[in-house]
Amino acid sequence: MHELGIVTHTAKTIAELAEENHLSKVGSVTLEVGEVSGIMTDYFIDCWNYFKGRYEVLKDAELKLVMIPAVTYCEDCDSTYETVKYGRICPKCGSEHTWLLKGNECLIREIEAE
Repeated sequence: MHELGIVTHTAKTIAELAEENHLSKVGSVTLEVGEVSGIMTDYFIDCWNYFKGRYEVLKDAELKLVMIPAVTYCEDCDSTYETVKYGRICPKCGSEHTWLLKGNECLIREIEAE
């Protein structure tokens, strides 16, 4: 249930950026959300719709989410693979010497001003 904390931080950051750039209204915010970030997107959108009202500049802002597929890297065979499909063990060589390359992030991709 960390969605509210992420939304709170994101909204505050965007409101500060809007003020620094003399924006009076944000039309939409696009976030990149990793497939294994643990963010429940439906709940995240609900939190956004509730919390954005605390900032005048964000009150009508639409939230757009772009999913980032999770990719794991294998050190032993120097390859990458789909994390969700195969988990921690490399499907190519069976190694457990793997680490997540991408897919657990939550990044502001774009802010559209009106």
